[in-house]
Amino acid sequence: MTGVTYNTLLMSNIKVPDIIAAALAAQQSTSGVNSATTALSTVSQAVSSLTTKIAPGSLIDVGPLANLTVGQKPKLSATVTLFDLLSTVAQIANGSNQIVTAVNLGLPGIANLTKLATAGKRPVGSSWVALGSEGASVRTRLLATIQVLGSGSVSTINLPVYVEVASSTATLNAVSCGYPNINTSQVTLGATPGIVNAWIGAVTRVNMTNFATAPNPPPATLVNLGAITVTGLANTCMGNTALTSVNFSYSEIQSLMMKTVTTTNFTSSLMSCLLGNLALNVNVSPLGVPIPGLGATASGILNDVTSPVDQILASLLATLGVSIGQANLRVMGIRCDSVLVNQGTTDSYRGGRLR
Repeated sequence: MTGVTYNTLLMSNIKVPDIIAAALAAQQSTSGVNSATTALSTVSQAVSSLTTKIAPGSLIDVGPLANLTVGQKPKLSATVTLFDLLSTVAQIANGSNQIVTAVNLGLPGIANLTKLATAGKRPVGSSWVALGSEGASVRTRLLATIQVLGSGSVSTINLPVYVEVASSTATLNAVSCGYPNINTSQVTLGATPGIVNAWIGAVTRVNMTNFATAPNPPPATLVNLGAITVTGLANTCMGNTALTSVNFSYSEIQSLMMKTVTTTNFTSSLMSCLLGNLALNVNVSPLGVPIPGLGATASGILNDVTSPVDQILASLLATLGVSIGQANLRVMGIRCDSVLVNQGTTDSYRGGRLR
């Protein structure tokens, strides 16, 4: 397109195959034929018949550069990996689609597992890459319905565990421009690793796709004996609340070094925290006969499978590419120029630009 702004182009609806083909062309022109080019070519051929369209503006927000004419090349830029670009295009194209599967992991005390996941859905009004503004936040939601083997009057327990992992966030705290030696320049970011919000409760599929509202589920039926049921509800939240400062030297910025910040207060297992907050209720219908100690029996069975359930959650989140309580940070570049001298003093301000 010629004679239009980047904003016009980014707000257009473009077919996913055309976006992947454009990425392939860029990859070929910059890197030639390598393993990444071959892999992307295979993906491009596989999606060639799709008619799904997305607005590239949901992928890239060029901020103050939006009104430049297509073809103009500002000095400010950002670098993204090919895999992240491909993954995010797929996420946006999928919209609210979900991953649903059943699996038997062979863990002690666990009979079966059904997982439902909504991963990486972008919130309304934000883009994956943004210039000149704070980054977007992303949430991954996982609902694992675990069938726990019991004993005695409680042969099985149906345990629905919902986990929501908020994306890590980072703010630009400081830019220090070295003069006359630019190699002494540095950038300081303030990072908050992702927060985990977990529930034992009756979370529905509608809850899983409504990213505008955080789930607040009612108690779930854990044990169903017909005339007698045991319901339960629990909630726990784990994560840092304070920013952690992370410094990047000029050499680290130039080499695109990644630094990882880890949440410091994950001192116990997620399931232990949930079970510690679990409120159980035994409900007996008018025709039912109370079973003494039923609630205590269910609680004891669940406490015995704390470790296997933790393994399940960690494995499922790892499969989705989610690492609980970690923030991976990278500063893509820094420019130091535009020296301004204040009249009447010998002080000067050396402006910095971050990309």
